[in-house]
Formats: sequence, structure tokens, C-alpha cells
Amino acid sequence: MSDEPRNLLVDRTPLPDGIEERLRAQLTFLVEVDRLKTVLRQSPLAAADRRENDAEHSWHLAMMVALLAEHSDEPIDVGRTVELVLVHDLVEIYAGDTPLYDSAGGAGQLEREAVAADDLFGLLPDDQARRMRALWDEFEERATPEARFAKAMDRLQPLLLNWMARGGTWRTPGVTADDVRARKAVIGDASASLWTAGRHLIDEGERRGWSRSAPDQD
Repeated sequence: MSDEPRNLLVDRTPLPDGIEERLRAQLTFLVEVDRLKTVLRQSPLAAADRRENDAEHSWHLAMMVALLAEHSDEPIDVGRTVELVLVHDLVEIYAGDTPLYDSAGGAGQLEREAVAADDLFGLLPDDQARRMRALWDEFEERATPEARFAKAMDRLQPLLLNWMARGGTWRTPGVTADDVRARKAVIGDASASLWTAGRHLIDEGERRGWSRSAPDQD
């Protein structure tokens, strides 16, 4: 955990006396994760001229799991996979979002997020804190079919949004279509069919000039 105690949202309007301790901890956590709505990502929305926030992203991933689970190469528990995508970005409340193509920002990312996980999940009763941390660790480690599919959704969703934006973050300075393919290839660890579709989007985006082609090596 971080050395300094954090200022919690619930402290602005403290919960009244008389609420049982376990429920008080749960409500405190639920108020605190409202911060997720304020964490902006780089991905543009398809429906409005602004960037999406982490809460919108997580909801979209949950919807994708529910609809696309049939494309998983391995059988998955849909409910558990939904839990994984809902939990995976909560740590960014304290650690902030690290853009996919920001190599410098990626340095120390796991360490920052691990501290954030300790602080945030530590607000919950011990049993739920352990369960939430286990879900977050499972997503990061990608050792289960559910975690691999959850990670695939995490990479496919912004790919769709960038397609709708006719480039979006694909236009990040220094990023090429080959970089996009390399970062998105993890989709194929969970679903060959979804990765085939993803490659079609990337390839066509490159053909249309929405991303940069790698310079010739000749």
C-alpha cells in the first residue's frame, strides 16, 4: 500500500452512523470506484466527439463478452469473464491510464498498478478484497481461458473505436500499422476468428491511409 492515506470520496459526505461495518466498507468502495468515470482513455467514442472514460470502456467490454463469447477458441465461463473485464481497469483510478502506444509511460506500470490494487481493494472486507485482487491478478497473468478472452476484448474494443474514427490512436506519432498489429496480436491467443477480423480492420485501415505503413527497409 502507499504510505500516505488517500482522501476518499465518501469522506466528503460521510455515511451516517448505524450502517453495519461490512456494508459500510462495501458502500465506501462503491462510492470510490465512481472515480472510474473520470479516468479518460485515448480511444475516441464512436457516438460522440470525445474520448471515452474507463467506466464506459469496462461496460463495453462486458457487453462484448456477452455477445462474442461464442468466438472463444476455448470454453469460457461468461460470468467470470465479465467480472474480469469489470475489475481489470479499476486500479487506474489511482494509477492512471497508460496508453497502449506509450512505451515510456509503460515503464513501472505494473508496479504502480499493484500499489493501486492494494489501496483500492483494501477498502473492501477482507474476503472480497482477496477475491477482487485475485480477479485482477488473473486478468494480468492471462493464464486462464477467461483471462485470455477478457484481454482479447480489451484489445478488440479500441480497435473497433479507432476504425470508426478512421484512425484514432493509430495516428499516434511514430506508430505504424505493424505496431498496431503487434499490440493487437494477443487477440489471437483467445480467438482465431476475432483476430482474423481484427487484422482485416487493421489492414484496410492501412490501405485507406488511416495508419502509417512501415518504411521500406531497402
